[in-house]
Amino acid sequence: MTTLATTLPSAASADAERFQTAGVVTVTGGHAVNDTYTSFLPPLLPSLIQSFGLSNTQAGLLSVFLQWPSVLQPFIGYLADRTNLRYLVILAPAITGIAMSLLGVAPSYAWLGILLLIAGLSSAAMHSVGSVIAGGLSGGKLGRGMGYWMVGGGLGYTIGPLILVTTIQTAGIQAMPWLMLGGLVTSAVLYVRLRDVTSCTPDYDASRPWRQAVRAMRPVLIPALGITMVRSFMSAAFGTYLPTFLRWEGSTLWIAGAAFALFEGAGMVGALTAGALSDRLGRRQVITISLLVASPLMGAFLVFSGLARIPILLALGFTALSLMPVLMAMMQEQFPENRALANGIFLGFSFVIQATATVILGMLSDRFGMRSAYIFAAVIPLVGLPLVRLLPKEERCATR
Repeated sequence: MTTLATTLPSAASADAERFQTAGVVTVTGGHAVNDTYTSFLPPLLPSLIQSFGLSNTQAGLLSVFLQWPSVLQPFIGYLADRTNLRYLVILAPAITGIAMSLLGVAPSYAWLGILLLIAGLSSAAMHSVGSVIAGGLSGGKLGRGMGYWMVGGGLGYTIGPLILVTTIQTAGIQAMPWLMLGGLVTSAVLYVRLRDVTSCTPDYDASRPWRQAVRAMRPVLIPALGITMVRSFMSAAFGTYLPTFLRWEGSTLWIAGAAFALFEGAGMVGALTAGALSDRLGRRQVITISLLVASPLMGAFLVFSGLARIPILLALGFTALSLMPVLMAMMQEQFPENRALANGIFLGFSFVIQATATVILGMLSDRFGMRSAYIFAAVIPLVGLPLVRLLPKEERCATR
């Protein structure tokens, strides 16, 4: 196995505009394995609810334990602009894998929270540093690079639930600790492949105070986070509660896990497609299409049942999960001198918003029923459409 001997391209280098496929795929692979483990939580929730006698609100709080460590992403991004933090990416699959695989043998709700906090810290480091490395290796194809990055997450969230439910149904929940082996092996591979890669931003302006940099980001950051907020309820409905919702309707654990995998698998394709399309058509156009299409699709999901839901789930995953690579590409290209900081701030707030929306949706489902909560999640993304006009206009990127 050879070392990936490359670094983030500087503006003056020959690699500045070249899409470095091997490097992007390597980082994406690490992201895929990391998110394979974090995807264990949604399909595991029905079992945890039964084992510990949890309400939907308490179950949603478990997602908060996993996602709230992302508040550290701006700090991690600030360091990554000036310090090489590649080892956070290298170690993340192993740490996340160990923590998530131990959920099946956790003795109490408190231990579930501790393990999820550890996994959340590791995952926050992977996302804040790994996505910047992938973006730097993408050259002039930043949208495509972020699409690849999101494909890694989508792939993980596609195969993770299937691995989990298969393990539980064939060997029992007590066999989950064996699943950590995949993370350990992946970290070993990343050490060999990424030890010469750097997370540092080549054009980083050390003379610019971080407060000044953050103030400059507000005109882009505020509408981007607003769009993320209205989208997060739909993401929570399908990215956290879908297996629980289907189990509530009478589906088996396998069917619920498979439906979740279908949704995430379609999202993987949608992320790659949307990222590449945004390089050509523009970020704002792709975001508008995603918001317009996702809401009626979710309404259709609630109207139909059985096999008729399969194409709807595929279309929903394709559109609903396509926003993040576009918004991440926009943040990085708008602030090239503070790429990791901008990306870290956006991702940090995004994960916190997602965790908060998950808890709110759980509270709504406890009070009014899961179907009513899903109706709310279907309508609210339309509120984000006016915010798209506040995003910066960009020239269409020329193809290379």
